[in-house]
Amino acid sequence: MQIIKDTEFGGERPLFAAHDLRIENVVINPGESALKETSNIEAVGCEFKGKYPFWHTDGFTVRNCIFREGARAALWYSKGLKMTDTLVEAPKMFREMDGIVLENVKIPYALETFWECRNISLKNVEVANADYIYMHCENIDIRDYRHQGNYSFQYCRNVEIHDADIDSKDAFWMTDHVTVFDSSLNGEYLGWHSHNLKLVNCHISGTQPLCYAHGLILENCTFDPDCDLAFEYTDVHATVLSPITSIKNPRSGRIIAKSYGEIITDDNIKAPADCEVFTFDNLGRNLAAPDENHAEI
Repeated sequence: MQIIKDTEFGGERPLFAAHDLRIENVVINPGESALKETSNIEAVGCEFKGKYPFWHTDGFTVRNCIFREGARAALWYSKGLKMTDTLVEAPKMFREMDGIVLENVKIPYALETFWECRNISLKNVEVANADYIYMHCENIDIRDYRHQGNYSFQYCRNVEIHDADIDSKDAFWMTDHVTVFDSSLNGEYLGWHSHNLKLVNCHISGTQPLCYAHGLILENCTFDPDCDLAFEYTDVHATVLSPITSIKNPRSGRIIAKSYGEIITDDNIKAPADCEVFTFDNLGRNLAAPDENHAEI
């Protein structure tokens, strides 16, 4: 493997079509496509300032590096990335990639990051300003994760998340087969139009959560008081260990909670309109039965 160290490059494609290359303590100055059309690349202790440094790269390791804001759209159309102990200040990273492993990575400006990517593994990753992150991604495993940014995980498939703190309006819209364990989910309109969303030991906050969902499962979750008008037109099986401020027109299934501030069923409820609603203290009495409509519990 060729080694290049303790130097700088800039301009257009300075290391174009390089293969079997290790760069150490190298600065990539403003310019474009420094390592385009490459394979088997190692970058250690490097600083990237120019645009599009890794496009069409097959197999690369990035360790203890910094991607400055000018290195926007740095990793696209590539596969086989392992990135560790790295700071990413640039937006629009990771597009149409296959095989991404990130560990101990911070992305403070993660706007429009991870689009159309597959086979992603994240551990101890923090993202912020992460609007529209993970659009149309699939096969994602996330552990020890901190997230701030809206419209996240839209149209994703096959996602598993553990020990996360996610602050995101409109998270998990139109997703399919997403499971979240032991996490905090804060934001309005969580999980709308999702299919097979499962939340286990999660704390949920934000108005109108989990509406228009199909095959929704909640196990041992808790709701903040601001979680009102939950489960509208949703097929749900839920155990909620806290009070729920209000639910509205759940479509089918079974909900068990500590208590309810309000249960709303009206003429707009959708068939089959047979969702059973109980408290833990009164499992024998369906609180959403017709004679309980508009009841305050």
